[in-house]
Amino acid sequence: MPTPRSPNLLSLYPHITARDRALLHLLDDHQVLTTDQIHRLFFRARRTCQIRLGELADLGLLDRFRFARAGGGSQPWHWTLGHQGYRFQAAAHRRPEPTLRATRQAVHRLSANPHLTHLLTVNEFFVRLTTHTHHHPGTHLDRWWSEALTTRQFRTITADGHGLWRVGDTTVGFFLEADTGTEPLTRVIAKLDRYAQLTRRGGPRYPVLFWLGSQRREEHLHRALRDRHDDVPVATATHPGDPAEAVWLTAGTTVRVPLAGLPSSHGQPVADNPNFDDDGTFVC
Repeated sequence: MPTPRSPNLLSLYPHITARDRALLHLLDDHQVLTTDQIHRLFFRARRTCQIRLGELADLGLLDRFRFARAGGGSQPWHWTLGHQGYRFQAAAHRRPEPTLRATRQAVHRLSANPHLTHLLTVNEFFVRLTTHTHHHPGTHLDRWWSEALTTRQFRTITADGHGLWRVGDTTVGFFLEADTGTEPLTRVIAKLDRYAQLTRRGGPRYPVLFWLGSQRREEHLHRALRDRHDDVPVATATHPGDPAEAVWLTAGTTVRVPLAGLPSSHGQPVADNPNFDDDGTFVC
């Protein structure tokens, strides 16, 4: 029996808005977002967001999954690309046409990924920064890079993400380490060795942001940082709150500063490939 053909992708184009394309691009780069995250990024009304996500799922552009919540009920919907969304993004980036089997496997692997909570935490950091720009003119998230893209471009490091945050005429680059408390602090601090190597190679001297789950974890990390004497700027904050605001505590200080107030030296814009086409920029 012949395999059924996928619907003509071109027939979906009249139904895809500019906002939809931005969402597809974001999910292509960052894999998964919850309904709440998408609402804060793109919509004013939550109900409008829910209706549109359902329509995109009916078109095959999005797929979704959710899990049972401890104590009853369900967790929020987690949204990712559907088969047609994978096809659309493959065409946009001149990648090979994905098969239905391949896209289904990708969704299944993502849903069963033991690091899914960590991935959502990383994305939440950048969602909050983007949401901040909606209410504060003169601020902008110029770059939102995933772990995969950051690693590919800087090679030496394996940050959870990289961004460029702009307030007025000030632009601060940063590397994000989203901490969920599952690793011992000795292993967390050892990650700084790779950032020191990057700086010595002439790469950017961006602050490493440790986004932590509790104030106690933050206090323990600062105690452990006292013995380090390298030239890597480090700042910490806890998950509640707005990461654009004065929540960042640098090593050896007691006063919290906003993200735009952290020290940042750009060095080479992209350490290992200065000819890279910066398609990691996200405009919302």
